[in-house]
Amino acid sequence: MSQSTSAGARPKLLVACVGTATEVGKTWVGARTIEALRRRSIQVAARKPAESFAVDGHEPLDSKVLAHTSGEPAEQVTPPQRRYAVALAPPMAAQRLGLAPPLIAELLVELGWPSGCRVGWLETVGGVRSPVAADADSLGLCAAVDPDVVVLVGDASLGAIGAAVSAIDSITLGAPALADRTIVLMNRFDPDDDGHRENHRWLAEHLSQPVLTDIASLANRLADAVGRADQTFGAPGGSA
Repeated sequence: MSQSTSAGARPKLLVACVGTATEVGKTWVGARTIEALRRRSIQVAARKPAESFAVDGHEPLDSKVLAHTSGEPAEQVTPPQRRYAVALAPPMAAQRLGLAPPLIAELLVELGWPSGCRVGWLETVGGVRSPVAADADSLGLCAAVDPDVVVLVGDASLGAIGAAVSAIDSITLGAPALADRTIVLMNRFDPDDDGHRENHRWLAEHLSQPVLTDIASLANRLADAVGRADQTFGAPGGSA
């Protein structure tokens, strides 16, 4: 994807990806979902407004993983000045490096989408309440961009219930309008694991949000949603 970006553009369907905690696999879920949508000829752009990482880490940067699957330059996914080589939350990492921590207004100004983009995938940092800027956490970023869908990624193993319910409670209290737009995705779900199945059953019975266990189901929901958006706002200008 080589289209220019615009801070004023908005995708037909804007999806914000948050986690119940760090290391639950947000980037993996994002990459696999983007791949699934692009296989359907749905144009997807990915953005991660800020990222931090261990300088001696061996894993690729989240921005590079997302860029590889969306077909964009990594610099469009995350601006180079918002990459912080310290394994702390971005504003803390910036301070450790002697830099001014980012402000939410700055991240929003830098956030641009390609013209005609059908799905925008916005990945946050850490968990729902993890700081992404000096004056905002991941939930605050979501509230500021007002996504059409929020994908809450959590684990499927022991502790999954408490983590998911706590995250939903945070969304409901901090950005009530987003609670009904949230989909829970239990990452690393093993259908042969009794504990995973019981956790899914409990969450499905006790949460009002959909609780999914696989990428295909998530991609189906998003594809249906962007199809409805196309009907509402007109046919798409192109495909991936």
